[in-house]
Amino acid sequence: MAARLVPKRQYTEEFKAEAVRLAETVGQHEAARRLGVPVATMGNWCRRQREEGAKPTAAASPGTPPSRRPVSDLEAEVSRLRKELASAKLDIEILRKATAYFAKGSR
Repeated sequence: MAARLVPKRQYTEEFKAEAVRLAETVGQHEAARRLGVPVATMGNWCRRQREEGAKPTAAASPGTPPSRRPVSDLEAEVSRLRKELASAKLDIEILRKATAYFAKGSR
């Protein structure tokens, strides 16, 4: 049986941090499922976050407002965009069928 070649995915550090935050709220398995990331990868990110601890960063300095949106806002936006995409796909399918119908009638 031949090994399946899967391209190596590269994730931004911001994505990893948000994924770890999501995993802390809903659990690693659920977060991995929602984001389409392997569970083992999610576990590695969470473990690395725990080992690094809460190292202060430039964005976390006092008096600086957080620039990241909460995960729930991101999930809501993803949900809204998925609904919008489904609606657009339905519109395209209707137009495709209408075009085929009218093309048959003109022959």
